[in-house]
Amino acid sequence: MTNPRCTLIGARVQVGAGRLGCDMGPSAYRAAGLAETLSGLGLDIVDAGDLVPGPFVERPHPNGALRHLGAFAAWTETLAEAAHAASAEGIPIFLGGDHSLSAGTLSGLGRRAAEEGRPLFVLWLDAHADFHTLDTTTSGNLHGVPLAYATGRRGFAGYLPAPPAPIHPGHVCLMGTRSLDPAERVAVREAGVLVHDMRTIDEAGVVAPLRDFLGRVAAARGRLHVSLDVDFLDPGIAPGVGTTVPGGATFREAHLIMEMLHDSGLVGSLDLVELNPFLDERGRTAHLMVDLAASLMGRRVLDRPTQSY
Repeated sequence: MTNPRCTLIGARVQVGAGRLGCDMGPSAYRAAGLAETLSGLGLDIVDAGDLVPGPFVERPHPNGALRHLGAFAAWTETLAEAAHAASAEGIPIFLGGDHSLSAGTLSGLGRRAAEEGRPLFVLWLDAHADFHTLDTTTSGNLHGVPLAYATGRRGFAGYLPAPPAPIHPGHVCLMGTRSLDPAERVAVREAGVLVHDMRTIDEAGVVAPLRDFLGRVAAARGRLHVSLDVDFLDPGIAPGVGTTVPGGATFREAHLIMEMLHDSGLVGSLDLVELNPFLDERGRTAHLMVDLAASLMGRRVLDRPTQSY
């Protein structure tokens, strides 16, 4: 029996974030030993290098707050093709880059799932819902729109390629959410997205909500994508992010989620996004994200080597 294959795909996406530095993320993951750590678990690791987006033309939009819309569209198209191709065999792991990259990964993975006759489910581990459209965002930061785009919300036609197989909003689970704009709060509720915010986790823990969601994925024979944003974690343990929101997941909560995901055997792809090495402390956040990826791929927290900073 061959070892599972993981393809590492760098995406130096910076166009969606408000602060510079996310484009250094792929290098930081490599420097923190992601490939070596996963290889040590018996996985077949292929580092496909970093993607380069195609040429683009900026298009004016009535929302004057938007920035880099043309580059975002080019990245989305490039990432969609890469995600579709890499998901044909093994588990692609996308190294971001800001969270706008998920517009492309979800588009490509939705296409792959549709070709397999399976629904795509998404576990969105993030302080934010990223459910704005091009019309509703007031910040203009496009890392706030990928989930709205991938689920087929209106407001993207003419600016981004239409997702070939939009994800059903009821197949999306937000976990760790704690910062929603009023417009997003209404949109998420009306769309039927499942939300387990930090109050839910405080009251019920992570086990029961996640177990229920994974049960739904298994019952539907779904393909599961996990999108892990650094700001899902409490900034006390993960300072290397430009969108710090206090009160995030603890070290053990995050590892428990990863261990449960591994035990489920359902995860087919992974985003690691919003790492900003310029804001990190001696690689602390990069190492933690590598450790979490390792837990998802089979390493138990008791096997984690001691680190000093």
